Amino acid sequence: MSSNSGASSQAAARHAFEAAPLARYLRGRLPGFEEPMQVSQFEGGQSNPTYRLRTPSRTYVLRRKPPGPLLPSAHAVDREFRVMQALRDSEVPVPRMMLYCDDPEVVGTAFFVMEFLEGRVFWDPTLPGIDAGQRTALYDEMNRVLACIHRVDVDAVGLGDYGRQGRYVQRQIERWTRQYRASQTDRIDEMERLIEWLPAHAPEGDETGLVHGDFRIDNLVFDRAESRVLGVLDWELSTLGHPLVDFAYHAMLWRVPGNTFRGLSDADLGALGIPSEDAYLRRYCERTGRERIDHWDFYIAFNLFRIAAILQGIMSRALEGNAASAHALQEGQRVRPLASIGWAQAQRIGS
Repeated sequence: MSSNSGASSQAAARHAFEAAPLARYLRGRLPGFEEPMQVSQFEGGQSNPTYRLRTPSRTYVLRRKPPGPLLPSAHAVDREFRVMQALRDSEVPVPRMMLYCDDPEVVGTAFFVMEFLEGRVFWDPTLPGIDAGQRTALYDEMNRVLACIHRVDVDAVGLGDYGRQGRYVQRQIERWTRQYRASQTDRIDEMERLIEWLPAHAPEGDETGLVHGDFRIDNLVFDRAESRVLGVLDWELSTLGHPLVDFAYHAMLWRVPGNTFRGLSDADLGALGIPSEDAYLRRYCERTGRERIDHWDFYIAFNLFRIAAILQGIMSRALEGNAASAHALQEGQRVRPLASIGWAQAQRIGS
């Protein structure tokens, strides 16, 4: 990435773009924009490349589609922009959206610019270096924010048409089966079994609400001084769907070990000050007015299949040299163990 006006280039070469056209585009369109501009790519994300834009007086974040061939419906930065813009005055903390651009001449793909949140991002759910009391507070805050997402009145915020209604679980099984097939590199027996088992055991009944689709601790920015979420990030997979399926995706970290997918199943939760899965579910039910959660184990099994399918897509992009993160190949290698855990979960439910 080269730049105008002294802007620096630290982005990975495969996602590099000329910064001068971007600066020209932002002049007069982005309130308060000044030059010189420095551009650097954030590390860690597996999907849409994300960049820090640093100017003399302000810092912004640019998020864009990756270049190259993409799976159908993937990398929907336009939907990310829309949902965060819609939530700006809601209970859900999100960064402020600045502008959206679908002109590929500027940086090569569609992108949006948003507020940069100065805070903490935790990658390890065991929260090393944090005292037990603060861990308890951080987990309770995470629970609160997800409950806020699921309580959003989608019609009131203009998201009533943000996704299809009805048959959410069945449609998700179909979608992630297609995505897995489109990016499959090797045969994984457990994935084949789940593809056959899941649609045959999908529970009846449905609910519709706003779902984030990838609600994890590393997609949250926390205040540096308080146990408070400043913003929920990475809304690429958000849609209208079943809130409990979304909650189960978040909660499956209690079912997987730390060396498989940053999980908690092998952690000493009591010593760490992290609530048990049952306690975490009870708190969520209190916040959302539920007496119980039916079909919980099925939703967990489905989400283990879903994350395996997502990681298979990351693996495929890594092999094609089109992944957003240098660690994408390593992430993709988690597909097989997650599929194994998912199939073992399905077997516990029975036939």
